[in-house]
Amino acid sequence: MNILILGAGGREHTLAWKIKQSSQCDKLFVAPGNAGTSQIAENIPIALTDFPKLAEFSLKHNIELIVVGPEAPLVDGVVDYFKGRKDLKDIFIIGPDKTGARLEGSKDFSKDFMNRYGIPTASSKTFTEKNLNEGIAYLETHPTPIVLKADGLAAGKGVIITSDKEEAKKTLTDMLVNKMFGEASSKVVIEQFLDGIEVSVFVLSDGKDYLLLPEAKDYKRIGEADAGPNTGGMGAVSPVPFANNAFMSKVGEKVIKPTIKGLKEDGIHYVGFIFFGLMNCQGEPWVIEYNARLGDPETEVIVPRIKTDLVDLLVATAKGNLSDTKIQFDERTATTVMLVAGGYPDVYEKEK
Repeated sequence: MNILILGAGGREHTLAWKIKQSSQCDKLFVAPGNAGTSQIAENIPIALTDFPKLAEFSLKHNIELIVVGPEAPLVDGVVDYFKGRKDLKDIFIIGPDKTGARLEGSKDFSKDFMNRYGIPTASSKTFTEKNLNEGIAYLETHPTPIVLKADGLAAGKGVIITSDKEEAKKTLTDMLVNKMFGEASSKVVIEQFLDGIEVSVFVLSDGKDYLLLPEAKDYKRIGEADAGPNTGGMGAVSPVPFANNAFMSKVGEKVIKPTIKGLKEDGIHYVGFIFFGLMNCQGEPWVIEYNARLGDPETEVIVPRIKTDLVDLLVATAKGNLSDTKIQFDERTATTVMLVAGGYPDVYEKEK
């Protein structure tokens, strides 16, 4: 089987490393890939947004399975493009279509979805530039800390948390009027602050059933002892000690099952990974956000813990056969630590 992975990060390197071990994998390509993937696969210099070129390459090299790593091509409709062309529709593709990717692509959409299906999440209201004054008035009565989230994709940087109401008002204005995060902040979700400890939970969905993957905890702050500015993630660990059977049972019943059921009831045939960003508040799971793909750096600790052939799992997902599929975990602990350039995440040298 010839396989193409889309993406250029540590997540895609890890997926390539695991997929390469499968007896089903003949040729492995990564577009555009990175220095790590070049050691185990063939990097292809095609942009993730260039769907026609990705399609041309897939046909030329008899690609049978595509795994979409990052969120941007999913939100932009790469799955819709492939499924919409007769000459490409038989290629298995792991990732949701544009509608399913809205779980990540729009905070407003995901909040509405959770509220409709009774999935525990922080209370919130959404504002645009047109009703900015209502938003400022809402902040006056809002308990602190206050969470402001850009509605769209902002490369992990679209969330501001503050205990200063004046700062919150200024930030809301900057996001909506001054386009602090570009089009991503044309809508802003003001949200209740959840006090607890975070955990990332992942499933594979075939549109009907799901398979639970290992959970992980990532660490966002740049400094020692979890101090300093937030980053995209400085490291991760799996398994997570507090995510015991009792907690994970609540996650299954209160979060995962209602999500899969809600997607079906909304007519969304969701095939791919779902990432649940959860807060453990006194033993109860609350959803902070959905992602329509695996997380980075969490992938680097959850994928090595999967003992089952990953290609077998992905093909079963694409075929809709997850109800008959079993998964085995390695019980050992996996950790990953990031090495970054000095000055990160602010001003730092690149291409070193």
